[in-house]
Formats: sequence, structure tokens, C-alpha cells
Amino acid sequence: MAQLSRRQVLKTSGLSALATFGITTASSAQKTVKKILVAGGHPDDPETGCGGLMALLAEEGHEIISCYLTRGEAGIPNTSASDAAEIRTKEAVTACEILGVTPYFLGQIDGSTEIDNQWYQKVGDYLQETQPEMIFTHWPIDTHRDHRVCSMLIYDAWLRTGQKAALYYYEVVSGGQTQNFSPTHYLDISSVREKKHRSCFAHVSQKIEGVYFNDHGKMEEFRGMEYGCPYAEAFVAHHQNSREYFI
Repeated sequence: MAQLSRRQVLKTSGLSALATFGITTASSAQKTVKKILVAGGHPDDPETGCGGLMALLAEEGHEIISCYLTRGEAGIPNTSASDAAEIRTKEAVTACEILGVTPYFLGQIDGSTEIDNQWYQKVGDYLQETQPEMIFTHWPIDTHRDHRVCSMLIYDAWLRTGQKAALYYYEVVSGGQTQNFSPTHYLDISSVREKKHRSCFAHVSQKIEGVYFNDHGKMEEFRGMEYGCPYAEAFVAHHQNSREYFI
């Protein structure tokens, strides 16, 4: 199958968000709920990278899991790991409530994430248990080690479970963290941008609201310019999916 041109991707105005990823939705009476996993290294990564996607899919009635590799233990200066984890866990739960999704924490430690046989097995078991039909995770070329670890663990688990889910990668702070990211798919998030921002700003300890529009906000505008809409999120499809979820 030829790789998609970014100009071939469908606009989602008036359509299911899943149409962007080549999934044709039935009428509301026949609608099938999809289970979708969005995995990130820390509380706030799924929201900043995929908050629009999660909001749109949740509004359509799909089951969304926001999966965090860590609880952000190293993310608050002059705060103990246990206190930071408690604060950031509560923020993540609030963010998920705003988006209408379910949080899950894998249990690694922020700043000390590991890739070994034990964690390959644990994440593989989690994917086998949850059986998502679509997976979104960090693009693996990233300056943040925890992002890379998250991506590789999810990728290995995807292989272990037979590549049954459609796998996509998302970006966070492109240029500063995500590197060499060339999208295959775009999603118009204009209608849910405010909800996405509220979920991101729920991470008060990270002071995201003060810096958001200088990095994440510029990404939304730039991807919107590429796609021809006010604001967009961008993704890279892994083209070895066993399910043909492409246009």
C-alpha cells in the first residue's frame, strides 16, 4: 500500500474523528465503540500531544485510556518524589475527567525509567489484557529519555501482541523534544481546542498555562496551516498494522 500523501487525508469537519485514520463509522444506531490507548511518559504528555484527539473520540462515545508510564515523580522542583507523584496523579485524574477518558499508571519512576525484560513483559501483558484497537504513543526520536522508553515499551508490546492494533505516533514540543517528525495524518481539533487546553492546564504544578502558547500552541497552529484548518494535531502511522485503518 502506498504511503499517504498528507494532502490525501480527509478533513473531519462533520465526520467522525476516526475518519481521519481511515475508519468508516456506521450510523449512530449501529455504532461500534472502539477502545483506544494513548500512552505517554508523564502526566501531561498524552494531553499535550493528543488532547484534541482524546476529546473528540470521547465525545463520539469511544473508550479512551490515557496511560502514563510514570506519575511525574521528578517533575516538581524542591518536592519529594512521593509528594510530586501524589500531586501530579491528582492533576492527571482531573485532566482525564475534563476529556472524558480513563487514567492508568504503569508504575515506572520519572527520570529513572527502564527498559528490560521485566518491563517488556509487564507492558506486553497490559496490552494483552486491555486489547486496544488503536494505540497512540510518543514518536521514538525524542530528546527526553522517558519519552523514548515509553515509545519502545509500547512498540515491543505491540509486536508481542501480534500487531493487532493500529499504531500511531504523536509529537510533543516538536523541535525541542520530538525530532524528525513528518506527519502522515492530521486531525482538526478546532472544535475541542478549548477543552484540550483546560485538560493541559489542569497540570498546575507544571506551569503549562504560562508556556503553552509558545510551544504546544504553535504546534497546533502550524499543523493547522499544513492541514488547512485553524488548529490541528498530527500523527505518524505505523504501516505494518494488521488492520488496515488507512484511507
